[in-house]
Amino acid sequence: MERPTGRTHVTPPPRLLPWPSPEGNPCYLVTDDDGSYLSRLADDLEAVQLATGADVLGLARKVLDDPASPYREVRFAGLRLAECLSDALRVAESRGMRLPVPDTEDA
Repeated sequence: MERPTGRTHVTPPPRLLPWPSPEGNPCYLVTDDDGSYLSRLADDLEAVQLATGADVLGLARKVLDDPASPYREVRFAGLRLAECLSDALRVAESRGMRLPVPDTEDA
């Protein structure tokens, strides 16, 4: 006869995906498998978003450091930076939601 281990299966919280729904709402993934196709796709897109943010930041600094940059270029740089910041904040929120909750009994 098997003895119960006292452990129960806990489904992890939904994962905030790095893309919005067609209506612009947050999308979530509920899975026990961090290696699922959608999980890997989300991981890959998060990596692309963060790399793009670093690239845009480097290019925007050149425009913003030049006091003679035309208004349109400065505005374009600001808009792209805002897009990248939104992506980075979504990645940070998603990853923060997936951090393990500390066990208060061990503290």
